[in-house]
Amino acid sequence: MSASSRPTWHRKKWDIAPGKIGAWVAETDYGTSPAVRSALHRAVDEGFLTYLPTSLAREAEGACADYLATALGWTVPPPWVHLVPDVLTALRLTITHFTRPESAVVVPTPAYMPFLTVPRGLGRDIIQIPAVRSADGRSTIDLVALDAAFAAGGGLLVLCDPHNPLGQVLTEEETQGIAEIVDRHGGQVFSDAIHSPIVFGPDRYRPYAAHSVTTAAHTVSAIATSKGWNLPGLKTAQLILSNSRDQERWEAQDPWPAEDGSILGAVAAIAAYRDSADWLADMVERLDGNRRLLRDLLTEHVPLAEFRMPDATYLAWVDFSAYALADSPARVLADVAHVVTTDGAECGRGFEHHIRLNFAMEPETLDEAIRRIGRAAAEAAPFAASTFPRRPER
Repeated sequence: MSASSRPTWHRKKWDIAPGKIGAWVAETDYGTSPAVRSALHRAVDEGFLTYLPTSLAREAEGACADYLATALGWTVPPPWVHLVPDVLTALRLTITHFTRPESAVVVPTPAYMPFLTVPRGLGRDIIQIPAVRSADGRSTIDLVALDAAFAAGGGLLVLCDPHNPLGQVLTEEETQGIAEIVDRHGGQVFSDAIHSPIVFGPDRYRPYAAHSVTTAAHTVSAIATSKGWNLPGLKTAQLILSNSRDQERWEAQDPWPAEDGSILGAVAAIAAYRDSADWLADMVERLDGNRRLLRDLLTEHVPLAEFRMPDATYLAWVDFSAYALADSPARVLADVAHVVTTDGAECGRGFEHHIRLNFAMEPETLDEAIRRIGRAAAEAAPFAASTFPRRPER
């Protein structure tokens, strides 16, 4: 999207880096659906800016349950869907209320950055499990390391599927292998499915908790409209329980946290889940074109970079190990190419030469970004660490 055609309101990823192309924070440059905009306009025009009414919260939870059934084939009783402000709140609640006290949190890496910091804020140790790569470039969870992590005191596996930043979707075989280990150790899974509306290809995405009675019994899931419908600022996600035991535990909390998300977030979620399927399909098609364009541009302009085209999300994980971009490609690219990406070092140990790049932008902007990156990579020399301000964002 050109500077002249971008929305005129302040955009964080553009304002924080004037003159740079923002490819770091996980939101798109494409706005949201007409149904969502219309619903929000009506709510504001009618002064509907109160605390979130219980009836509206229940309606939003029901809309989410309907979406899970129709779009994902996952039947969840509406009372088992609970509004929360965001996925990280869902993670905190899961750690606090659904895991053994002081048990460690197991995080496969590379990971969404706050997954490596939030558990520590709750007094939990983190066990990182670096991904293993197959011959075709696909990254998978190291099941031997996962088994060892639970044996060493792990209580909760943080499972991001579709994956941020890898852009992969778990296979049936991978899911079964994970489930067997978690079940054998009596562990829990927190399943982050926030990117599930953006999956490419003909196969329907299947949430981890929906795979079997076993996965349903040990999983707390989280989903939101923030990625598929580009609504991260409205602070409403859904924590989803998948067994009666966890639902009873939820209901027994007295008092349960009162932070249910925002009233406008609930309004938007209803419109997104119920009235925006066609818009989402068009968006996924547009992003599909972008991921193919990114593949071609990287092949042409950054041929030594290692990249596997994502199966889902609008995030690309790119390995710059073959280029002399000092200790942090992200810093060099921000300062030299004027393209701001996420530093791979924030996603786990051993990923210092990687970047996470958001390709949800206009094709001409994506083209310009990769051309700039290619020139910087070709001319690279060790470069001083940038003072560019960085803050983890989804």
